[in-house]
Amino acid sequence: MAMNLTGKADLHTHTTASDGMQRPADNVAIAKAKGLAAIAITDHDTVDGIDEAMEAGERLGITVVPGVEISTVAEGIDIHVLGYYMDWKDSGWRSKLERLLTLREQRNEMIIEKLNGLGMAVTLQDIEDEARAHGKDSGSMGRPHIAAVLIKKGYVGSMQEAFDRYLAQGAAAYANPPRLHPFEALAWIREAGGTSVIAHPGLYGNDELVREIVADGAQGIEVYHSDHDEADEARYLKLAEEFGLIVTGGSDFHGERQGVIFHGDIGSRTVDASVLDLLNPAGLA
Repeated sequence: MAMNLTGKADLHTHTTASDGMQRPADNVAIAKAKGLAAIAITDHDTVDGIDEAMEAGERLGITVVPGVEISTVAEGIDIHVLGYYMDWKDSGWRSKLERLLTLREQRNEMIIEKLNGLGMAVTLQDIEDEARAHGKDSGSMGRPHIAAVLIKKGYVGSMQEAFDRYLAQGAAAYANPPRLHPFEALAWIREAGGTSVIAHPGLYGNDELVREIVADGAQGIEVYHSDHDEADEARYLKLAEEFGLIVTGGSDFHGERQGVIFHGDIGSRTVDASVLDLLNPAGLA
């Protein structure tokens, strides 16, 4: 059943269910205020925010796309795979995501251990308290929560400094336990009836690897992203045409920290809402 939506859609946003600053209903309300036709909730390794967002969407008259952003690793590079319209209520699907949350917790503990080794008094309780202070009651915790604690304790002056010095790939406290491979994430999404999309490929610095993931069955590619420039967009549009991929885009909104919106504000990167018919060929609600 085609949706025949007109208008724009932001297909990449995060909420307090993972490492965003706004509740799912708040993201939906912001999208409505900005005149969008649709917004996707794509939290890291969890679907805990979808139900709340769906309810808000019905109330406000805006389409909410159920999604997820799965954390994977290939060739030592963090690769994120977006999934849309999978059966997010299925117990088997949720069980798989629980495994990913366990890995996230392990990663957080490894980072904290490295920070402690660098002389910084940071605990897992500090991270949990920081997350709860901003409305988080379930889902996954990530590096932005750790960065916020480092700022609060005076070890760094900004989110950017926290990532550059300690949390980004290759930085002093970076950690990456064995994670899911992108090919496995594609299979998980496919088995759950969803559509898979490679998130922000321009951040990986390895287009050959992106091509390998496409060849393994990725159905779409996030051409428009807050961290992509015009050259990135042109390159991935060409790749999409070459492989017949669905072209998506989104802000990757995480909310505002220290007056800075990460990565972009809701609606700052969009695609035509008609793409939802491609992402949701079965017409799932």
